[in-house]
Amino acid sequence: MAVMMSCRKYIAPLVFCAQVASSFFDTALQMIVKERCANHDRDVEQKAITNFNMTFNMVLKFMPIVPAILLAKVGDRGYRKVPIVVPLVGYFLSRGLLLLDIVLNWPLQVLYAVPVIHGLCGGFASYWAGVMALVSVCSGEDERSVRIMRTELVYGIAGFIVLGERQERRESVGIINHEARDKINIALLFVSGILYDIAVAGGMEMLGAYVLKDPLSWGATEVGYGNALGSLLFITSFLGVKMFTRCSVRDESMVMIGMVSFAAGIYFMAFVTTTPMYFLARSITLFALIPMPTIRSLLSKQVRGTSYGITFVMLQLSFKIASLVTTPIYTKIYQVTLDTFPGFVFILSSIFTVLSMIPISIVGCRSARHDGYERIQGN
Repeated sequence: MAVMMSCRKYIAPLVFCAQVASSFFDTALQMIVKERCANHDRDVEQKAITNFNMTFNMVLKFMPIVPAILLAKVGDRGYRKVPIVVPLVGYFLSRGLLLLDIVLNWPLQVLYAVPVIHGLCGGFASYWAGVMALVSVCSGEDERSVRIMRTELVYGIAGFIVLGERQERRESVGIINHEARDKINIALLFVSGILYDIAVAGGMEMLGAYVLKDPLSWGATEVGYGNALGSLLFITSFLGVKMFTRCSVRDESMVMIGMVSFAAGIYFMAFVTTTPMYFLARSITLFALIPMPTIRSLLSKQVRGTSYGITFVMLQLSFKIASLVTTPIYTKIYQVTLDTFPGFVFILSSIFTVLSMIPISIVGCRSARHDGYERIQGN
């Protein structure tokens, strides 16, 4: 009961406030990197920006691996707040370093300490896995996808607000049908999630540099509005989940819809040459944020409640380990194709998205066959 009260009272405001701070930081960091890497030769400037982003992101993804696992184990022993609070402390300390860098005009390389400090405290891997574990504990199977997506919605609304300015509870809450656990489904969900994360993370990381170069040549205002549109996708994805749930669409089908949405939008992004075209391409991805929270919901139905934390943190860390390989590959491909076809990396993301649809479709077929077998037994 205490965990449920914490979920209702604290999670939404906490996620909102943390994302407000993160939105300010992300925009400020992007502008500082552009300013410090400024060069008359646009190709040299783009390579400097993408090299910094690659190193920064790789450190950000590598550092939390061990701390996040340790914090997840602590959380699964009943201390659900620890994997959330400790990363937030690291977040506060590391973001303060950006302010010092601006005031004291330190070299850009000093900012590599930001992901180091944040990562040693568990990083986003521990924080978000902890949030998802707490939300899962506080919800039943039938409502879990909507509740997880609602948390993602709060996360997105916070970013949208900042950047644009610049049911009745069931008694079975937190209890799952242990007979439904299936290691093959878990493996397939991990593979699908990893492939989709590679597609989204790789495409979005390169998009940050892409909008700063010709022909878009965005400044701080356009970057702010672009990030705000990205946050708006949380709202459209949440509404999509609500609508599909009411229409009795299966979780696996909702994941597929979201993946198709992203694959189409990111493919179109490869040919964007004007700001209106950019916003049109992003609008096509209106359901792109449905897959990840829904995959987490599907995973939570395959494991015991006492394993939520470690399951979610292993999923988050698998994303980071995969990106340690794919981030430099995406970066080098973008740099090589900069003068010929810089949008090629977005086509690559579209291909990875299509590949991620294969394992989730297999999960859907297996689940449908299992449900049909249970109905026959019931009859």
